[in-house]
Amino acid sequence: MDRATSLNDVTTHVFELTQKDGYLATNSLLMDAVLIARAYDELDQASTNLPNDLSELRVGDGSIDDWVAGAQSFVEAAVSRGTLTVIYSPQLRPVAADLESKLSEGALLNVQLADLRSYAHGRHLWLSSRPNDCAVLALTEPSLSGLWERMRALFPSNVPTLTMALPASDPSSLIAGLVAQMHLISAIATLQGKDAGRPTVPQFGRDLYYIDLQAVIPAPQDEPAGSCNSKYDVLGAKWPSPRGQGPVQRALDESLERFANQRFRAILFDYDGTLCSSQRIEHPPQADVLDHLERLVRAGVIVGIASGRGGSIQEHLAASLPIDVLHKVHLGLYNGGWLADASQTVAVNDESSEFLSHVTRIVHRLKRTGVPIERVRSTPPIQVSVRFREGLSTESMWYVVADALRQDGLDPACMVRSKHSVDILAPGYGKSRLVAHVIRELRIDPYQILTVGDQGAWPGNDAALLEHKYSLSVDVPSRRLDRGWKLAPAHKRDVDATLWYLRRVVLESEGLFRLDLTTTD
Repeated sequence: MDRATSLNDVTTHVFELTQKDGYLATNSLLMDAVLIARAYDELDQASTNLPNDLSELRVGDGSIDDWVAGAQSFVEAAVSRGTLTVIYSPQLRPVAADLESKLSEGALLNVQLADLRSYAHGRHLWLSSRPNDCAVLALTEPSLSGLWERMRALFPSNVPTLTMALPASDPSSLIAGLVAQMHLISAIATLQGKDAGRPTVPQFGRDLYYIDLQAVIPAPQDEPAGSCNSKYDVLGAKWPSPRGQGPVQRALDESLERFANQRFRAILFDYDGTLCSSQRIEHPPQADVLDHLERLVRAGVIVGIASGRGGSIQEHLAASLPIDVLHKVHLGLYNGGWLADASQTVAVNDESSEFLSHVTRIVHRLKRTGVPIERVRSTPPIQVSVRFREGLSTESMWYVVADALRQDGLDPACMVRSKHSVDILAPGYGKSRLVAHVIRELRIDPYQILTVGDQGAWPGNDAALLEHKYSLSVDVPSRRLDRGWKLAPAHKRDVDATLWYLRRVVLESEGLFRLDLTTTD
């Protein structure tokens, strides 16, 4: 969990067990199952059907205890034969998988798993060839219970069978199946005189478990064609489309050569997904990112940040950077609608416009018709931001809003999307306004400006930022071959890729720097 917490774009939650786990980890499995069921109920806005207590779970017409008690003769037959065939409805596969895992890891029985629908494709020969060596357990739910009863009637009479008839395949039934098979395993182990939760583990087994994997498995190598492949991906040339075409590789080589020979005076970043994790809960950049920003500013490099968000960014920076550094960080918030240095409190003009009023009406109409919109925020006269419910991708929802704008006679080209929201911009606004501001107000040569963002392909909200001649992506590159490349390793993205670039910044004379992209970690 400590390692996971250190990753970008990962939110960790710790739920403590009230009882320690045994060898088969039954407590943590059940806790995970219940947590996942509750989470999906929340996302589905459904009232949970989980009972208050495990004793209320049902198998067939009775309790789990009743089912296990009635299975005692089957348990004895299965133990004496040594092999259990588990035939399951595909909707109950998790129960079957865990049953096989526990019986095998506890060295209790040989186990064969078979989908109920394909058992007749040859698995039945075991019953005719070795009828005295196996027993059959069927995990069923209503949709396939009739098929199982017809199959069982055709089985040899000397093959013992047992049915775990679950009332449905919903979370409550699946958890009932997990609990029931755990009790069944306990009964099997008890008959064999074993404790499934505390087996005798040999020393070689412990040594196997504690093998130092990093010492015996080579670390993955950086993908040599990662930069080209990211371009192919954004161009739609995914497998099985041909790759390795000459123009893309030549364009990459030319870009690397240009970067090797270029000196920069300014670096302008996107914020979410570039300087900090793109999370629904807003946090300031992490310490090592802030350290790099301060290092650049104190070396005389012009640093800027462009974002579709507003005042929260200035507040985060004000709480994280020294005041003398804040004065030298240039902000282009609300997609360039507010331009100032990071020491100034953000103030937005409250004048409205017919364009934004029209857009707001369209979006609210979508929400009333059932589009899963969580929040609509208007920032006159610049933009309307739309955020969708947790778990929904803006990549697919973008088209819903774009089509509604088109139907009302508006140009969807005014829309951009990030990983967490969609912004509809008034004419003339965009992150490139910060680039223009640095060129015009600070008298910086355009070719001495480096831009960095994560969503470089339109309708990504960094498409305009990565239209700049010298630009880098930390995730999705631009579709143009002469700019907006993701040159960081394929396995690094977002803030990790930003840090990879920042560690390759070589400071030269006052206010100048270059990128040494040949340096390895």
